[in-house]
Amino acid sequence: MIEIKNVSKSYVKGQKSVNNLNLEIKDGEIFGFLGPNGAGKTTTIRMITGILQLDEGEIFIDGTSISKNPVEAKKKFGFVPDNPDLFLKLKGIEYLNFLADIYKVPKKERLEKIENLSKKFNIYENLNDKIQNYSHGMRQKIIVIGALLHSPKNWILDEPMTGLDPKSSHDLKELMREHAKNGNTVFFSTHVLEVAEKLCDRIGIINKGELIFVGTYEEMKAKFKENASLEEMFLEITE
Repeated sequence: MIEIKNVSKSYVKGQKSVNNLNLEIKDGEIFGFLGPNGAGKTTTIRMITGILQLDEGEIFIDGTSISKNPVEAKKKFGFVPDNPDLFLKLKGIEYLNFLADIYKVPKKERLEKIENLSKKFNIYENLNDKIQNYSHGMRQKIIVIGALLHSPKNWILDEPMTGLDPKSSHDLKELMREHAKNGNTVFFSTHVLEVAEKLCDRIGIINKGELIFVGTYEEMKAKFKENASLEEMFLEITE
């Protein structure tokens, strides 16, 4: 579970990028976080993961404060950032072993997970290549695999489908469904509204730092517009 309580963040004094955000992402659900560019999605995710400090409020990962106990909180989630251009000088296998070492994943378990996930995402034969030689999609795959190695209860994914080929995108969505079905939490942002409509149990829409809707797709239709697609309602709400 991820709890966001009265959270605000300003980059410029007096101008809040995220304003008094309150949100609870429950165990056993896939939660889609939507909003136009500059709405506050990535800022929110960076605060949840402890990359950015909060100006106000508190965030808890399974009851552990990301501000007061960041190391323990970070053990409880796997994170896929919006930019996969990380650790480019490392080979893929070096990057994965580096993360497995950080999270103290036992050798036998890591070997099995690296093999299974890298084969699922069709990157097994490239693990000994440097990440700087990977395509954007391959970099995205290695980041996703790294985030899942320690079997985190909470998945936090910022635009995770970007650059993935159709099969890998499908496989990731299936993994997300399975993860939530097992009582875990999936929180992800996306610009692909069709994916959110089909995949999410609930969605939240943020615009100009303000949370303007939280609920199911059916609840959104009942509140705003019957017989409308998520894309149509999203555009109407945010514009």
